[in-house]
Amino acid sequence: MTLDALTEHSIALIQKFCADDQSITCAFSGAEDVVVLDLLRRANRSMPVFAVDTARLHLETVTYIQRVQQHFNLDLTWIKPDPKAVASFEHQNGRFSFYEDGHLACCNLRKTEPLRAYLTQFDGWLTGLRRDQNPNRGTLPELQLDPVFKGLRGPLKKANPIASWSREDVDTYIQRYNLPQNPLVQQGYKSIGCAPCTRALKPQEHERAGRWWWETASNKECGLHQTPLPASKVV
Repeated sequence: MTLDALTEHSIALIQKFCADDQSITCAFSGAEDVVVLDLLRRANRSMPVFAVDTARLHLETVTYIQRVQQHFNLDLTWIKPDPKAVASFEHQNGRFSFYEDGHLACCNLRKTEPLRAYLTQFDGWLTGLRRDQNPNRGTLPELQLDPVFKGLRGPLKKANPIASWSREDVDTYIQRYNLPQNPLVQQGYKSIGCAPCTRALKPQEHERAGRWWWETASNKECGLHQTPLPASKVV
């Protein structure tokens, strides 16, 4: 599909997903999912947007999110972990235990559990996930029931409106419509997470290679997005 066709398809998907009288929120990670925010604008859909502040983000990312908030005049909520729980975890394990025993425990504390509490207020959410971001996401559906989180009335709907887009599509869209871009991208970063767990890419590396680079190539998820449900379970 051409970029214009992808754009029209994604806008229609967003409009359909948000058509019912349900409470929907949208995730913003501080990276290329700025495209989803622009698609929301073009779809004439307004909703709360959230970003997860793990307290370990790059300063560039925090500043960028604030810039995007101003650009779109967003109703943006920062989701933060319980500081007491973080202090207890770091006292027991150290601030950089993930280099030794893996990142999932830290991600669960700083991202998954705070988001779990937030999403119980909503019937659905939108993400900027794409199939080409990670081999684990190769079968990502555009619409699904969230396999990780529950919503306001039980099952939580999840829309991935740019699931079928490529990285090239995303970059072209950002340039074509002059959208704000995280300055770390110009420094060689593609997939951007917490500062201790993200590095710039080396030539020819896949965009997720800079995340948790000391672990195996197959372990590139933080716990927010698990393997999609089978097609029969998709909304």
